[in-house]
Amino acid sequence: MTIETRLTREWGLDLPIMLAPMALAGGGELAAACAEAGALGLVGGGYGELDWTRREWGLATQRLANTAAAQRVGCGFITWKLDSDASALDWVLDQPLAPKAVFLSFGDPRPYAARIAASGARLVCQVQRLDQVPQAVEAGAALIVAQGGAAGGHGAAAATARSTMVFVPEVADWLANHAPDVLLLGAGGIADGRGLAALLMLGADGALIGSRLWASVEALPAAAAKAEAIAADGDATVRSPIFDVLRRKDWPAEYDFRALRNALHREWEGREAELRADPAAARAAFDAAVVAADFAGANVTVGEAVGLIRDVPSASEVLHRICAEADQRLSLAAALRHT
Repeated sequence: MTIETRLTREWGLDLPIMLAPMALAGGGELAAACAEAGALGLVGGGYGELDWTRREWGLATQRLANTAAAQRVGCGFITWKLDSDASALDWVLDQPLAPKAVFLSFGDPRPYAARIAASGARLVCQVQRLDQVPQAVEAGAALIVAQGGAAGGHGAAAATARSTMVFVPEVADWLANHAPDVLLLGAGGIADGRGLAALLMLGADGALIGSRLWASVEALPAAAAKAEAIAADGDATVRSPIFDVLRRKDWPAEYDFRALRNALHREWEGREAELRADPAAARAAFDAAVVAADFAGANVTVGEAVGLIRDVPSASEVLHRICAEADQRLSLAAALRHT
C-alpha cells in the first residue's frame, strides 16, 4: 500500500499524514510513534511552556536518536502566545536534534519566520480563513494547513468557522494561482481513510490529524477521557469559549474551542457573559473535576470526528489503518471511470 503525494516525496515521508501538534495531549511519545510509522510527528508545544517543551521534546528525541525517523519530527506553537514569550521556540530551535518543521497557528507567523528558516526547519502555517493564506505565504510557509470548523480544540469561532469540504479546495485554488510550490493539508473531521481520500480529491497533499490520534495509546489524555470519546458521537461536541474561560486561557475572540459538551459546559451555555464576569465558582468546579478526572466537568478535547472513533490502538495502527482504507477508496474511485 503506497499513497504518494508531494508531501511524501518532498518531506521524506511514507504516509501523507501529519500529526496535529495538540497542546498537552500530543507529547514526545506520540510524535515519535508517528514519525516511526512514516508520518510527520509534531510535539504539541502549544502555549509555549518551556519546561513542558523540554520534557516532551526530550522524550521524542531520545526515542528517535540515530534513526531515520528523526528526520520526521517537529514542534508546534500557538502563535499569539509566542508574542509574549518565545523562549520555548528559541530553545527547541537550538537543540542538537532540531525540529524539521515548526507549525504555527492562531496569529501572525511573520515575526518568527526568519529564526525558523535560519534553523533549517520548514515553516508550516495553519489557517482558518482565506485572507490568512497570503500572510502565510509571505512568511515563507512551505506548507499550509486549511483547518475546518469540525476540528477539535481551537479553531475559528463558531460564527465564522469554515467547512473543511469547501475551504480546502478554495485554498487549493488560491495556491495554484499564486504559490503553486506551497503544499496544502486539510484538517478538521479527518479520522479515517475516507477523509484522507476525500482531501486528496479536493486538492490537498495530505491530512493533518488530531482527534483520531488523540485517542491512541501514546497520546497523553487520561484513559477515562479516551473512554468518554469512544462512547460519544459527533453530535456530542460543541464549539464555544466556555472551556477557555474555565481554563483561564485568554484567547482572542476570533477563536473558540471544540470539546465534548459535558454537564459543566451545559450549565453555562447562553451565560457566557455572566461566566466571564464572575468565573470563580465555575473555575473551582472545573479545577476539582480535573483533579478527580471527572469528565462531567473536565474537558474532553475532541472534534466532530469523535463519532468515527471506536477504539484506542497504537498510533502506528491508526496511521496504517487510515492509509490502507484511503488506498482502497482511491482504487474504488478509479474503477468508477470504467463503469
